Amino acid sequence: MGDWNTEYPRPLLRRESFLPLHDHWTLNGAPVALPWPPEAELSGFRGSPGDVLDYRCLFTLPEGFLTEGKRLILHLGAVDETTRVCVNGVEAAYHEGGYLPFEADITALLRSGENELTVLALDGLSPDFPHGKQCRSPHGMWYTPVSGIWQPVWLEAVPERNAVRSLRARGDTRGLTLEVETEGAYTVTIPAAGIRATSDRPELRLDIPSPRLWSPEDPFLYDLTVETASETVYSYFALREIGFCEHRGHTVLALNGKPIFLCAVLDQGYFEDGLFLPEEPEEYERDILRMKELGFNALRKHVKLEPEAFYHACDRLGMLVIQDMVSSGEYSFLRDTFLPTVGLRHRRDTGRRVPERRRRLYEDGVSGTLGRLVSHPCVIGYTLFNEGWGQYESDRLYRQVKALDPSRFVISASGWFEQKESDARSEHVYFRSKVLGPAPEGRVLILSECGGFGRSVPGHDRGGRYGYGKRQDSAEALTAKIVSLYRDMILPSLKNGLTAFVYTQLSDVESEINGLYTYDRQVCKVDKEVIRQMNREVRQAFE
Repeated sequence: MGDWNTEYPRPLLRRESFLPLHDHWTLNGAPVALPWPPEAELSGFRGSPGDVLDYRCLFTLPEGFLTEGKRLILHLGAVDETTRVCVNGVEAAYHEGGYLPFEADITALLRSGENELTVLALDGLSPDFPHGKQCRSPHGMWYTPVSGIWQPVWLEAVPERNAVRSLRARGDTRGLTLEVETEGAYTVTIPAAGIRATSDRPELRLDIPSPRLWSPEDPFLYDLTVETASETVYSYFALREIGFCEHRGHTVLALNGKPIFLCAVLDQGYFEDGLFLPEEPEEYERDILRMKELGFNALRKHVKLEPEAFYHACDRLGMLVIQDMVSSGEYSFLRDTFLPTVGLRHRRDTGRRVPERRRRLYEDGVSGTLGRLVSHPCVIGYTLFNEGWGQYESDRLYRQVKALDPSRFVISASGWFEQKESDARSEHVYFRSKVLGPAPEGRVLILSECGGFGRSVPGHDRGGRYGYGKRQDSAEALTAKIVSLYRDMILPSLKNGLTAFVYTQLSDVESEINGLYTYDRQVCKVDKEVIRQMNREVRQAFE
């Protein structure tokens, strides 16, 4: 991996053609550094960007970058919230939503020499848009909002004809199903399997001899090339299946047909100097390795969709991911937190008044998320709604997601407000420990959030005080508190079919001091060996 100017933004469909556009930008007339959002220190932007963000830059294509018979495609990784893109004063693209990539063919809009690119973003932090944990007045578990561009902006030159427009590679324990969108025939090469095959159909099934299965212990990736009459693109895939099996009288998660226990942490995806984006892509790798060192094998990516670099790192390093959909709607402390915490956890989610625009934007975000992540072996499950935030018609949406991607499990409602259809019973337990009861027949039991114990480390936090329960004053005290959670709740719940738990959380975030690491990632706040041993003990007890 390199920095954001050298890291190819789309590792599952790579070309030799790649030109980052991160330099020489202005925002509302002032200098700004991309790809970080203007609220982040790394952007260099001073002051508030406001609700209207006018980005401008001038670019000149390197000699030979765009040759005869090629088209120039502009890619924007994510721009929050509503975006209008112009090249030399002419509109090239319009997009709604702040978390998914979009692109535009700008060939016909180019001038010889210097060109002007304008990105006009409107971001009013509307509850109609998926927004996750962004909040105008950050406090507690709600964080600094991000505006405008917050992922890579880049150009590539593609053939006018026979270009590979999309590529999806879905592996199982026997082989690969490949979906290629292009014109005419294409040839697939898998060097490690000794396979070379040609097809003119969009879908191709390939059995892999002596398959090497992907797992957290052996995250083996097969390299893959696709050749057409006019280009060669590069990708990768893995062979693995996530499903369910019977284990000691309960339904549990299975990886490659064998029972698996997930020791997971909640991952908010926030960074002290870059907010939604770290300073460099390597920081994703470092976070993954920090958690693996503590004995965790999974992350719950919490109400945030990441750049491809994050999922690519998880694929390579063997970190399983439960992906939350990005939440929309308005939050109510009484309705969504206080009443469920004291026991009122049942509420129908049909018949609620949900604006049509919010429905459309949320469901477009769900289908776009599935399409973007389908080829990543690390992603094993999805969460539709968290603690009721924006929740509506989860049974219908569960069926919709399972139809689009039956290869992963789906938690319809995480924490509470469970309805009729879900692959899991999801529990959130804070402030206390309890032995979890069995899940309904046919569902797995997941403790989707727990812990969250606070510890402040002077010099490495922002004076925050937010955590669950009494603050701990040392690594030894925090470690002991976490060990008691394992002893009093996680280990005793195994007899009732517990197949995963998620500890809150990977790092401190702003006013939250309940991370295993400080916000700057400089200090591990627990005894690494003790936590590693506890995770090992849980998995051994499960097995």
